[in-house]
Amino acid sequence: MAWEIMKIIERFKLPETRCIKDLDDPATTLLHAEIIQKKPFLRKLYVDFYKQLEKVVSNPEEKVLVELGSGAGFIKEVISNAITSDILELPNVDKVFSALEMPFEKASVDAFFMFDVLHHITDPRAFFRGALRCLKIGGRIVMIEPANTLWSRFIYKNFHHELFDSQAKWEPDSLQETGPLSHGNGALPWIIFSRDRRIFENEFPSLRIVRMRNHTPLRYLLSGGLTLRQLVPSFTYPAVKAIEYALSPVNNLLGMFQTIELEKVD
Repeated sequence: MAWEIMKIIERFKLPETRCIKDLDDPATTLLHAEIIQKKPFLRKLYVDFYKQLEKVVSNPEEKVLVELGSGAGFIKEVISNAITSDILELPNVDKVFSALEMPFEKASVDAFFMFDVLHHITDPRAFFRGALRCLKIGGRIVMIEPANTLWSRFIYKNFHHELFDSQAKWEPDSLQETGPLSHGNGALPWIIFSRDRRIFENEFPSLRIVRMRNHTPLRYLLSGGLTLRQLVPSFTYPAVKAIEYALSPVNNLLGMFQTIELEKVD
């Protein structure tokens, strides 16, 4: 059954993505940026995600806000004062650095924003230590990451190029290290904040888990993402969003994404 679905999916691939061989090549990220701008449904989803990040911070225009792993995104169109960054040399980012070696002064950042970034970080503990150093008291880390639900597991395990292993550890030597984008375990955020929540809370008591929410079971799939053609007309976006709202009571079964919010408390 899965093999038949894969054959169908292959027919829906965007022509420009068929020749991609290296996800860690900056040219691939630039291609992804073009795809997002050309696909109205996907672009609207990105805008909604950025607005979700923005709502977490009061008076965002007065704050020091840093997006880690900006990649192909366009957060400045929604949060104009956000500092964009990436590990790759890209023309659209303000700073180039690794999330494991952040070049900010102690207690200088109000919030870190991350969209599909944590599950690519090979040493999560080192990242959390660095974030604690950089954040002000009351500062936030807000992440939108893959969820681990009945529906998302089916999709990520069968039809996605990245590993999704909910049994994995999150020590550096147990995380496969390739390139910054080709590496990744989509289940890592769930592992850290759900399966191993007590471990995280014991090791990082100064990073309080404020809230976690599963959401968005349909829109990313129907947009075709970064590799497939858009599967529905663009004008259906509000209707699909309304359907997702109606499905929100069962998002712990169906959500494809999870928003995780942490706060530095001391």
